[in-house]
Amino acid sequence: MLDHIAIQVQDVPTSSAFYDAALAPLGGKRTKEFGDFVSFGTTEHTLWLVPAGEDGQAREVHLAFAAADRAAVDAFHAAAVAVGAESLHAPGLRPEYHESYYAAFVRDPDGNNIEAVCHTP
Repeated sequence: MLDHIAIQVQDVPTSSAFYDAALAPLGGKRTKEFGDFVSFGTTEHTLWLVPAGEDGQAREVHLAFAAADRAAVDAFHAAAVAVGAESLHAPGLRPEYHESYYAAFVRDPDGNNIEAVCHTP
């Protein structure tokens, strides 16, 4: 159902470097650069980073990226933290969502809550 999403960021190059590292373990990579806009995906342009508006304040969003397995969730978390992300929740089971929900949560350079999740046991 979702074709693409765009989020506002304070500094496109800084945020792009974060997403380069954090999405690599999930199979994500830069797919296009269009002026000041940068997109990421596995094959298409699913996530777009765009400069924040004139007021300079980006609004927080929550993005959850699908991980093929629990090792990919672990690698996502390690890669994000290695490039300076704040760890919100280390990789682990979240049985409050469902018994096989394995996820990790970090804050990107703009304060967005970024998650990698695997739903398989």
